[in-house]
Amino acid sequence: MTKKVLGIYESGSIHWVGNAFHVRTMFPTHRLTHQAVSPFLLLDYAGPTEFPATERPRGVGEHPHRGFETVTIVYQGKVAHRDSGGNAGVVGPGDVHWMTAASGVVHEEYQEQEFARTGGTMEMVQLWVNLPKAHKMAAPAYQTLLSEQIPVVELDGGAGFVRVIAGEWEGQKGPARTFTPVHIYDLRLREGGTAELRLPSGGNTLLFLLRGSILLNGTNKLEGEAQIAHLDRQGESVSMAVQEDSLLLVLSGAPIEEPVAAYGPFVMNTQQELLQAMEDYRASRMGHLTAVR
Repeated sequence: MTKKVLGIYESGSIHWVGNAFHVRTMFPTHRLTHQAVSPFLLLDYAGPTEFPATERPRGVGEHPHRGFETVTIVYQGKVAHRDSGGNAGVVGPGDVHWMTAASGVVHEEYQEQEFARTGGTMEMVQLWVNLPKAHKMAAPAYQTLLSEQIPVVELDGGAGFVRVIAGEWEGQKGPARTFTPVHIYDLRLREGGTAELRLPSGGNTLLFLLRGSILLNGTNKLEGEAQIAHLDRQGESVSMAVQEDSLLLVLSGAPIEEPVAAYGPFVMNTQQELLQAMEDYRASRMGHLTAVR
């Protein structure tokens, strides 16, 4: 059974996050609500933006998170991360940084030092993935998924290839550890190719086109830059006819059927839990970063 395309949307807003990430927010919007995209919460597409050389890296300073996970997928440029748990690292093209904030973490994200000194193009996606109530107060965790750790599956007929970040594609399992069933695929598709995307019925599925042109199920076109298709929960397959070279991010996951209470960097189940998160951050119970970066 084919998954129907419920709608194709542009970004809901365009703004800066810090001074390093010029983002288009694809969801949530008034049409793609938390309920419609669960277990996903937010998708920001940063760039592609050209930055001149500078001695002082641009970025986002110390800030908290609780109750969910952040997934940073880098296409161009390099991003340095540091958090209150003592974790630090750099992710570059093809790499993924997966941070489980859970009970609370404070972190910062900056352009990597050498990238800042030479300048260049920054392009990345940041996705927020919700955690179920049972795991919202779990210990924070950190996964660095380097490009060489992510399985690559060639598509039939030379249509392109799939990088399996989370979930499974044709027996190849992604390296990301997840709390609920989640599939995240990075697709690189070649003009003239055709492919079939198979996903479990019952999940929420979104196809985010960074750039290119793809005909879905023979009738619905994703084209240009930064468009997102929302698919029906029912059905298990989507056909893709590639009309020009395309870069596509596929998100699919089992919805978390629980209340969502969100305020800024905190996503919990109740307003009382949000108030507690704010109090815990103010009281430094989520930690702080050392002064020297």
